[in-house]
Amino acid sequence: MPTALLIIDVQTALCTGQWAAFNIERIVHNINAASAKARAAGAPVFLIQHEDDTLLQHGSENWSLYAPLHVEPDDILLRKTATDSFHNTELQAQLLARNITDLILCGLQSDFCVDTTTRRALALGYPVQLIADGHSTCDNGLLSAAQISAHHALTLANIESFGPRVTTPLADELRFSA
Repeated sequence: MPTALLIIDVQTALCTGQWAAFNIERIVHNINAASAKARAAGAPVFLIQHEDDTLLQHGSENWSLYAPLHVEPDDILLRKTATDSFHNTELQAQLLARNITDLILCGLQSDFCVDTTTRRALALGYPVQLIADGHSTCDNGLLSAAQISAHHALTLANIESFGPRVTTPLADELRFSA
């Protein structure tokens, strides 16, 4: 089953300063480990960047990929403007062109783009491995970032209605097939 890795919104503004996701250095370390495994297996790595007219303006330093994130020339870069990485992007076409049947997801933020992209992937028929220690968010005033991320991982893993399911392996447990 050909697998692709989707790295969502690991951008400077979401990794530093006021909007820095919880435990971001560890999260990026785990994402880098996952992307190294993907590349070694010949699986495509997609780097998806959110953009808007405020904090994440296309081309700005805030919009850029976070410097500690490992990026290789063969990685596929995609821009998006919605919490759903499939919405008005070439993601689905790129996956179909590569005969991808399974997805591994990680990135930011657990309660927004990671959640929405995971649900859309399920609706499109993709089984998803959501890297349990590869996604994060910020505290929201009601719950801590760690609680939010854990809640979303648990909720997503319990969705049965689409057919394909979500599993939540740790980064060091991932297995890729190209």
